[in-house]
Formats: sequence, structure tokens, C-alpha cells
Amino acid sequence: MAPVLSKFGQQMSHLTGVRAIMKDIIETLQSGQSADFINLSAGNPVILPEVEQLWRDCTADLLASSDYGEVVCRYGSSRGYEPLIDAIATDFNQRYDLSLTAENILITPGSQSLYFLAANALGGYTTEGKLKEIILPLSPDYTGYGGVSLYPEAVRAYRPTLEVDTATHRFKYRPDFNQLAITEQTGFVLFSRPCNPTGNVLSDEEVNRITSLAAAVPIFIDSAYAPPFPALNFTAMNPVLTSNVVHCISLSKAGLPGERVGIAIGDAATIRVLESFQTNLCIHSSRYGQAIAARAIASGALAEIAKTVIRPHYQQKFAVIEATLDEAMPDVPWYLHQAEGSIFAWLWLQDLPMDDQAFYQALKRYGVIIVPGSPFFPGLKDDWEHKHQCFRISLTDTAERIAIAIRRLAQLTEEVYA
Repeated sequence: MAPVLSKFGQQMSHLTGVRAIMKDIIETLQSGQSADFINLSAGNPVILPEVEQLWRDCTADLLASSDYGEVVCRYGSSRGYEPLIDAIATDFNQRYDLSLTAENILITPGSQSLYFLAANALGGYTTEGKLKEIILPLSPDYTGYGGVSLYPEAVRAYRPTLEVDTATHRFKYRPDFNQLAITEQTGFVLFSRPCNPTGNVLSDEEVNRITSLAAAVPIFIDSAYAPPFPALNFTAMNPVLTSNVVHCISLSKAGLPGERVGIAIGDAATIRVLESFQTNLCIHSSRYGQAIAARAIASGALAEIAKTVIRPHYQQKFAVIEATLDEAMPDVPWYLHQAEGSIFAWLWLQDLPMDDQAFYQALKRYGVIIVPGSPFFPGLKDDWEHKHQCFRISLTDTAERIAIAIRRLAQLTEEVYA
């Protein structure tokens, strides 16, 4: 029997953005030819031996401790596992000269759930029927932002300006402050830094300008790739932790995606709202993941392994993509976003004679899978041809296979433009 869905049920039961593309990718990889594909679509982090060993060691320590029963066999606080909250407060207070307490920290089942809590507590319609918007100041950005609000019309993104270096085939997105508007209609501001999918890192000056414009509303900074862990920034950066910023951490790219551990650090009043929402939704996040994370953070091991193992691994993979594109791409207007962070590369094929979806399908015939860029512009109201000329390329395969895939992409690019 097919259930009769509510308006929200219909919205939330549909695959959107990259998730719809991933369904096609999964079906492709499950076909008889799956062994022949080089899959550069994955968002799953590479299982690095040193990182896996860290989590094994933390698990062994938990199993041997008297805390095990309390962690696994009992409910806990909706705020989160107390030793993890203490470890985060201690680390950030020492590292960034702050004075955080438990009132400033909330643990969620992954950062995606954190943005769902924020989008529906701070965005959407007020009791007076006025729409409070969720502002994305720099598009493209994380595709998941398009599905977090029960009111899709609440998500509003702004086109960037483009800095293009034609000689080196590199470019960079920057916020267009001539267009960006924060008004009484703004519920909160949301952006990732470093950015998924582009690897863009907004400068401190740009972030501070946004925080000044949005002084009266919360600013959620998605720091899933930021220091101190997983520290997947290839350019120097520090978190901006002003009073109206909610700093959002995920431990997924630090090697713990299966445990869904998200962390919000911010003003106590905003944290209380999110905590109440989470209590009604799911009581609390998994305590096992929190318990091993507490050990990794408190010991300093996670921050150290992020700098010495995780970051260099992906930075070296990006160097392979850069070198292979420079060597193999034909003389067409192609541009790679500046290498600033994350586990992806972002490629722009200007004046592409077909759209991104068609190019994605054509590249599959060469045995290569990448992700079309158009789903990464959630909330952008106007049509923009640039949206259909970009691609996200994962850094999660081996260096050798990445190089082979990029050469095949270059071959298709030459044929398409010819």
C-alpha cells in the first residue's frame, strides 16, 4: 500500500541534488562493467591506516574502561557526552584563547542534522506568517543545504564574482558584496569554509565582513574541512569565532563518518534552541562515537594526525590533478578552482558545448565518473549558464587512477569542443 504523504512528506521523500545523481552512479557501479570504472564521485574519506588505528586505539581504551556501560547501555544528555564537550571546550579555549563552557557546545548526529535543526528553528515562516530566509552568501556551496528546510523557498543564494587567471587556467570565487543583502527577513546565514564542493576558503576579511553585515542574526559556518580537525585546508586559515558565529564541526572527514558526530560551538542562547529541537527529534547523538572522539581530542592525537596524515594525503592528490590537467587538457577555456582545501577539485569548462549532465553521461562511456556541478547551486534563483559548466572531482582514488581518469576527461573535452 502506498501511503498518502503530507506536503512535507512529499518533499522529504524525494531525492534531490547530488543524491539523485548518486542513485544513477550506484546503479552504474552495480552494472556488469563496474570494475572498469574509475569513480571520482565519492564523498567517503579514504581509510588511511594511521587514522583507522587511532580510532581502533580509542575504541580499545573505551572497552577497557569503566565508562563503557554508561556510554553504550544508558541514555545521556541531549547536549552531548560530557567528556567530549569538556575535551572540545579545553582544546578550543587553549588553541584560540576562548572561554567556552558546556553551555556553548552541542553534539548532533552529524553536521547535516545540525543544519536541519537550524534551518527549521531559525528559517521558514514566523508565527505572523513572515518568511525568514536562509542566506547562502557564496554560490556554489554544499548541495545538502538545498534540502534542509521544510520550506525550500526560504533558501536564498547569491552569485559570486569570479577571479580568472587565463594564463594558468585557474580561478577563484569571491562573495559579491555589491549584491549580498542581509535584512530583517534574514533568519540566519550559512556557508562552508573550506567549501564543499569547490575547495574555496573565504578569507578572514571576507568572513568578518559577512559577520558585520549579519550582526543581528546567527551565522553558521560549516567547518567540516577546517582546522583543527580534520584540518583539510591547504592555505593558512583559522576559525572565525565571533559572538554571532555558530562554528559547526564534523568528524566525518577526520575518519569517523559512520558514527555521525557533529559539533556546534556558539552563543549559549542559540545552542539552547538547537538542543531543544534535537531533544524532540532524536534525544541525542550516538554516545559510542562521542566517547572515542573525546579520547582522540583530549589526547591531542586527532589534531596532530589531521596535520601530519590527513591533510598531506589529499593535498598530494590535488597536486596530481593539477599536474595532469596542465599536461593533458586541450587548448580550450578550462579552469581549475584554486587549491585551498577539502577532498574535492572543482573544474569549470567555460562555453562547454553541452550541459554538465550530458558531459557526465558521456564521460561514463570513457569509464570515468565525476559529479555534475549544477546541484551545487541550491537557493540560486536566477538561471546562470556557469552552473551547467562545472564538475566536482573527488580526491579519494589512488594517484595513478586519478591521473588516468583526468587524461580520459581531457580526451573527451577535446572531442566535445572540436
